[in-house]
Amino acid sequence: MNSLSELLQELGISKVRLAKYLNVSRQMVYNYLELESLNKWPKEKKILLLKLLDIDDGEEGTIKGIKLTTDYLMAVENRLNQGVKSSSDMDNYFDMKGLTKEEQTLIADITYLVKEKLLDEENKTKNYKAITYLYHMLQSIDNVPEIKYILGYMSKTTGFISPDEYAFDEEHQFIFEGILYSALTLYNNGGASKSKLATSHKKFVEEIEQKNEEKLSRTQQLNTIKIQALRELGYNQINEQNAAEVFEKIAEIQSRKV
Repeated sequence: MNSLSELLQELGISKVRLAKYLNVSRQMVYNYLELESLNKWPKEKKILLLKLLDIDDGEEGTIKGIKLTTDYLMAVENRLNQGVKSSSDMDNYFDMKGLTKEEQTLIADITYLVKEKLLDEENKTKNYKAITYLYHMLQSIDNVPEIKYILGYMSKTTGFISPDEYAFDEEHQFIFEGILYSALTLYNNGGASKSKLATSHKKFVEEIEQKNEEKLSRTQQLNTIKIQALRELGYNQINEQNAAEVFEKIAEIQSRKV
């Protein structure tokens, strides 16, 4: 089955897309590819794959004999798109207007994968936490450029993109990847321990706590100014009608304190 895995990789068919085409989970695709031959696949799934690749059997020789021409690649892509549930169904959940076909497919693939992770009963709690953390990263990605570098680094180390790809600030991304590689090498080789890093981790916690306190202080200060602005204007709360006036008053009060 190594030839089949290699062919799928050369065709650019991800496990997620193949799973959607076969109407099975991504883990099931991994299980299928671990089997000794395509003949051990469920008959229905075997027929679907043969149809996708336009071959009569799944023997190693047949798969190795496939010539990856432009026409063949396009034909496989068309069959795959026809077999996969249309991403337009996602319109029931998202407004896809203004997005390219590739962007719509990306949203569909991510949603499919997230759902699969959340349905994994054995790892449900851990997967929920991990996906929640990923959501937090996406929320902060515009303010913390290092998040993009981390995601790029992980894509490179897991083989999804070339290690020479720099989609963001190349110099900063290059430096960050070098530092992260050194840190993870130290971690994976057992060169780090909880006792050795206790002081460093303590500083890490203290910095976060200080930032949270500063954020809370700013929030409390803004609430105080908002209450003062409402009082001076004779309002009880902010609404659509007075919002502009209240915000202008807030800015005025803040300028008094400068």
